[in-house]
Amino acid sequence: MPKKKAKSLKKIMRKTIRQAASKIFRAGRTKKINKFITETKKKSLFVEELPMRIAEQAKKQAISDVKKTKVRVIGIGGGGGSIVSELASKIQKATFVAANTDSQALKSVSRKVIRFQFGQNMTRGLGTGMKGDIAELASQNEKEKIKKLLIGQDLCIFVACLGGGTGSGAVPIFSKIARNLGNISYGIFTLPFKFEGERKTQAAMESLQKLKPHLNAISIIPNDRIFQIVDRNTPLKTALSAVNKHLADSLESLLETIYDPGLINIDFADLKTVFEGRGRLTYLSATEIASTDKNEELAKQILHFPLYDYTIKGAKGILFNVVGGKDLGLAEISQISKIVSAAVNRQAKIILGISQNRDSGAGQKEKRIKVTLLATGCGQRVFAEKQKRTRKKITRKKKADGGAKITQSGGTGASPSKTVKKRKSAAKKIGNKKAPRKIVPAAEATIRQNFDATSAPQPEQERIAIKVRRNALEVKKKIEEEEKEIISQENRWEMPAFLRRKNGNQE
Repeated sequence: MPKKKAKSLKKIMRKTIRQAASKIFRAGRTKKINKFITETKKKSLFVEELPMRIAEQAKKQAISDVKKTKVRVIGIGGGGGSIVSELASKIQKATFVAANTDSQALKSVSRKVIRFQFGQNMTRGLGTGMKGDIAELASQNEKEKIKKLLIGQDLCIFVACLGGGTGSGAVPIFSKIARNLGNISYGIFTLPFKFEGERKTQAAMESLQKLKPHLNAISIIPNDRIFQIVDRNTPLKTALSAVNKHLADSLESLLETIYDPGLINIDFADLKTVFEGRGRLTYLSATEIASTDKNEELAKQILHFPLYDYTIKGAKGILFNVVGGKDLGLAEISQISKIVSAAVNRQAKIILGISQNRDSGAGQKEKRIKVTLLATGCGQRVFAEKQKRTRKKITRKKKADGGAKITQSGGTGASPSKTVKKRKSAAKKIGNKKAPRKIVPAAEATIRQNFDATSAPQPEQERIAIKVRRNALEVKKKIEEEEKEIISQENRWEMPAFLRRKNGNQE
């Protein structure tokens, strides 16, 4: 083969190999592309054999992409960053980020966590001072920076302690950006202690209402539920660490369910099915039980996670995975399935997975089974803000037809103001008083003057209008008297003043 033709053929091969490699591997991975080219050169592949080589490599890459579902856990604010810092040391199959405006708080985060600072122009590296609107504005001003943090992720898990400044203000913006990118999003939030005051609780509930439309699923943990798992005399740091351990176990079990193959496999597509919809109240727990327990004990351990003040009752999507040893029996799986199915909606989507625990050996004294349960769309109304009951005021409005309109107002409850119409007869209006007698026209003016002067009605009392009927003669007589009075007044005032004085002196 001539040298010129050989050189041109090599150029064509290099170009073809590079184009194929760039299609197989994602953009930016130049090392893998160069490695693929050098391996192809060493094997001295001809152009005819190149498509087979490309197909094999593409198949391997597709398999590796399926296994590597990208999960990112983002802790927002001081509390969220502390939780994520502890989770990162226990969970291996996700990347962790601590997002905050406070540079000092980010320094205390674990090295395994990515530090993400925003809002430096507004806060100058400080916190928001319990002002959620500042955190909201700071995150809005840096949308593009947040977008780069969330882009390319399959599942975004947001963790925050609501009621403060950064967590309450920034989470709605982060979740909105994740939704616009098409990411599956799941929020785990804690609510303030009661002793922290009504203002923090109010801020937390307002933040929940804002972020609800942007997240697929939401789990809520009131801080007061800590006393369900620790003693009241336990130091605060130890108590919070116990909560973080429960969260870590639950999240780790969920990720293992997605990543690890099983006898009946659950993958990311199943998780997407359960996470369909927006703002669904979610129950996530991982429980290890003994197969010898009775049904009541099993149900209590699986369905009643101590950190939630709600259950899976009314859930619309269920994903649960049962992990056991080699001796895991069908009867045990059936027993657990019946317990879960009986507690949820009949029309709920239920996805079951079964896995074998590799670490379980024959040396264990007791047969243990691990159950990971994820339920979305739980029926309890946790998002509704607690409203104070106020005393209802009753106002009475008069109507021309003799009826009374009673309006109930006040109170910020869910029930609207009720309007009740009551018709009363004239006898009921007057009460025990006798019916009014017919009054003659001559005495009518005197009675009216006396009534206005002495017995004016009180504001709370109803004024009773008394109508007197006259016959034709009485009406005619009354008109004549009024005409005579008017004429006499006119005659008097038509005369000039000096003549009236003169006439008066003569008289």
